[in-house]
Amino acid sequence: MIKYPSGMKKSVNNSSIKQTTSNRGLGLEKDINATNQYYLDLDIALIHKKPTPIQVVDVRYPNRSKAEITRAYYTKPSTTDYNGIYRNRAIDFEAKQTNSETSFVLALIHDHQIVHLQKVIKHGGIAFVIIRFSKFDETYYVEAQKIIDIYYGVKRSIPYRWFQENAHLIPFSLTPPIHYLKVVDLIYFEGE
Repeated sequence: MIKYPSGMKKSVNNSSIKQTTSNRGLGLEKDINATNQYYLDLDIALIHKKPTPIQVVDVRYPNRSKAEITRAYYTKPSTTDYNGIYRNRAIDFEAKQTNSETSFVLALIHDHQIVHLQKVIKHGGIAFVIIRFSKFDETYYVEAQKIIDIYYGVKRSIPYRWFQENAHLIPFSLTPPIHYLKVVDLIYFEGE
């Protein structure tokens, strides 16, 4: 029961709260988008999800005000999921989630994404990967160079334990849901 200052009382349904937190692992992109909107609203950073480049082939018009794309194809491989600017630095990152309890399979990241992350680093940008282990409801920030080094090695997956020891756990919060810029501040701007 919540008692408001005006004297009004409202009961709280605990099952709805429990359900929301248990489904958090299903919405990594939704959580990142909400976080980016928070950053934008408070003028902290300008970071957006990149649209996937497609070529529209057929469109159906069920009525005058609505058009439905019925056939399209990818024009070229997309680079990473998100990019923008933060504290005068370019920022670029990929977001992935896995249902595995034991490891993250590197096949979830594509060659062209690794090449793109390397170029971002080469040109002085901030590059990383956000990886969510849905079964544990844990989200990790991994510096892109660490992923790149492993990607070109002999391993085809990264054990869950590696993330616990070598990546930064991003705690879930209500506002913003995934405050990944705290980790960026720690790595890139701690001395400022």
